[in-house]
Amino acid sequence: MSEAALRRVVERSVVVAEPPPATVRRQVTVPLRFADGYSTTARVLTFDGLVDGREHLALGLGEWQRALRRGAAGGPAPLVRPHSECLTGDVFGSQRCDCGPQLREAVERIADTGGLLLYLRQEGRGIGLYAKLDAYALQEAGMDTYEANVALGRGEDERDYSAAAQMLLALGADRVRLLSNNPDKAEQLEERGVAVSERIPTGVHVSPANVRYLSTKVSHTAHTLKLPSAD
Repeated sequence: MSEAALRRVVERSVVVAEPPPATVRRQVTVPLRFADGYSTTARVLTFDGLVDGREHLALGLGEWQRALRRGAAGGPAPLVRPHSECLTGDVFGSQRCDCGPQLREAVERIADTGGLLLYLRQEGRGIGLYAKLDAYALQEAGMDTYEANVALGRGEDERDYSAAAQMLLALGADRVRLLSNNPDKAEQLEERGVAVSERIPTGVHVSPANVRYLSTKVSHTAHTLKLPSAD
């Protein structure tokens, strides 16, 4: 077992308490339009009482309230994606990651079935925008994304999904179908009181600039990405 994998096992052995309740602060309707012309409408919710004090958002997409009621009644759980903020990818279309295409894909898939997208203010795996760009400089010198974070004196991945669990529980979503390739998201939500009835991978969004980044996510943290063969 690698040192990184062993460290994750040890971290998972720590009992995580269910986060305290949060409440919905406000709801507003926001029309969305993406660069490729796709448009939809989101019900954007803000919250009071989030454990980290950050301004995370929940976007109710499609028939999201019906999806929540159906799940609460024992039917299929609502489709949910916790998406960590990525200014470079989500806004500027950076090719160094797959965040922007994943966000665009998730909004349409969730709108089609009804569910929630949680937009989490956790730039750069939780280390912040400037530190993420510092890590980019180290990657240009040969490090992978996880090595670069550690070289900066940070954790490989500092994201915490306690606030995400609070948001879901505040909306009555104690059971979800998780749209994510990252097993850590499922594990953290389960530890914090949100059952994951199904894990659904996103599409694979490969570019020449991000193929090493995606390959590292697969090899280092077991992301469920089926990358094309190099042959």
